[in-house]
Amino acid sequence: MMSDRIREKLQILADAAKYDVSCSSSGSNRKNANKGLGDASNSGICHTYTEDGRCVSLLKILLTNHCVFDCAFCVSRKSNDIKRAAFTVEEVVELTINFYRRNYIEGLFLSSGIFKDADFTMERLVRIAKKLRLEHRFNGYIHLKTIPGASQELLTEAGLYADRMSINLEMPTEAGLKLLAPEKSHEEVKKPLGFIKDSIIALKDEQKIIKSVPKFVPAGQSTQMVIGATPETDMEIMYSADEYYKNYELKRVYYSGYIPISYDDRMPIIGSQPPLLRENRLYQTDWLMRFYGFDVREILNAQNPHLDVDIDPKLSWALRNLDQFPVDINTADYRMILRVPGIGVGSAQKIVKARKFGKLRSDQLRKLGIAYNKAKHFIRCADSVFQLNAPDAMHLKAMILGQSQSKYLKVPQNQLALF
Repeated sequence: MMSDRIREKLQILADAAKYDVSCSSSGSNRKNANKGLGDASNSGICHTYTEDGRCVSLLKILLTNHCVFDCAFCVSRKSNDIKRAAFTVEEVVELTINFYRRNYIEGLFLSSGIFKDADFTMERLVRIAKKLRLEHRFNGYIHLKTIPGASQELLTEAGLYADRMSINLEMPTEAGLKLLAPEKSHEEVKKPLGFIKDSIIALKDEQKIIKSVPKFVPAGQSTQMVIGATPETDMEIMYSADEYYKNYELKRVYYSGYIPISYDDRMPIIGSQPPLLRENRLYQTDWLMRFYGFDVREILNAQNPHLDVDIDPKLSWALRNLDQFPVDINTADYRMILRVPGIGVGSAQKIVKARKFGKLRSDQLRKLGIAYNKAKHFIRCADSVFQLNAPDAMHLKAMILGQSQSKYLKVPQNQLALF
């Protein structure tokens, strides 16, 4: 039975952990061996979906919400008058094992405020992962947050037991971070990201000549930015994400819309609407960069520093580049088909395969799962009607919006115009 004190700690520290969204994952291949406990193969996080479509859950908690820093955007900042709590190493291990045996969870997402210093806190996170792996033979998913400033020795040990590690960038730019957390810097984030990236590469090289090499952060690294607390443009946010993807080979960058929790006049007031639509547009842009072959500068630049509120970034790009359309579905290459609004990766692959057996018509395209009402304005197929006068961008946008049923436009987005 769980004691009242443990239950109280769990309530406090699970609630404090909800602001960290960087807890979705895939790519781990830690198999169950020798009748151990759990299996992280294709495992994911906290009511999210794995690559094979399963919905899974995770125990998502802080080790403690005590913190030596006073970051204005953080609910656990030292100046905030809240209930404080801290788990012991043994309590986290016991909770994880007991919850797993009851089929409540499939893994652990563990972050923490900073007790005394980075190494003191990181050492406890590592001990938890080590106990789970070695003493309890736990093979479920473990995601550890890297503590900025922790030693390379602790990072190396953590990487041997965690499936994924992440460290929060916090604000998209150094200027934004200095405004709200002057004690922190992006350099403290870059050092561990670079060290873990180099360690992963080194172990992969060793695998070529050594038969048995230990797993080291098999699901890679991720980071998180808080969006809407400081006045960065969408261009600044996504250029920063692009830099970290390229320089540190991150698996994911997460964009967390700031939820007002402070009366600090440097940030949006309590009660204002979190920028949910903006967060969604940033994720759509991130997807275009990672899966659709777009360069971030094609989507955002000095002439277009902000994403459109009313249309998605792919459609926005297409309307600014109508000279590249219509695309002939039966002859265009895969890269150009991917750029058509309303056509996703899966549908583009189906189109390329299907047209080998004959020219595709509009009724066949509908069956392949594309959003035809949007895509029809940007494509030609075997039965397309020739148009003498194609509509201009503004008229085309109005037609598409007239048919839209987006749920996001029904929610007021007050915070988008705060800065």
